[in-house]
Amino acid sequence: MRKLISIIGDSRIDEGGAKYRAAYAMGKALVDNGYRVASGGLGGVMEAAFKGAKASKFYREGDTVAILPMFDRTLASDAADIVIATGLDIYRNVIVANSDAVIAIGGGAGTLSEMTNAWPLKRLMIAFKGVDGWSDKVADTRLDHRVRYPEIEEDRIFGVESADEAIAVLEKYLNLYTGTNRGITRAD
Repeated sequence: MRKLISIIGDSRIDEGGAKYRAAYAMGKALVDNGYRVASGGLGGVMEAAFKGAKASKFYREGDTVAILPMFDRTLASDAADIVIATGLDIYRNVIVANSDAVIAIGGGAGTLSEMTNAWPLKRLMIAFKGVDGWSDKVADTRLDHRVRYPEIEEDRIFGVESADEAIAVLEKYLNLYTGTNRGITRAD
């Protein structure tokens, strides 16, 4: 089964800007390497990632999955293959964060929400450095004191500067990040 990787970030960006180029390259690289791409399914980084995914010579129908905050499916990016209209508003962020891995490119409060959900969900997290937003601020850090994987000494949000670096992190670590959140306990 092909792994589903969420790309998160700003919903409004300049087409052709640094975040657009990074998201497009990341979406393409993911499909080139056998992954599927999920996102919040709207514009900006999300749409750029989907367009990149569709530019891959390995693209197949179903490779782009939009997880919308609203019920109206018509508001999804035209580049989305599968549209899941949750109607959950910002609470859908936990669904986006529950992919096999999460890659952040820039982002504001919504992106930060997805990252703070991905951390206790024990997901592999990757954040682009050198772009404005939360991904640059949290790259190469840990979100809290939790020891999520005792066997992964360097567990953190892995900072990258390119799609190629992100793919290298996925290839090295994704099979180690297999745990799931078992609910809040007193020890947390």
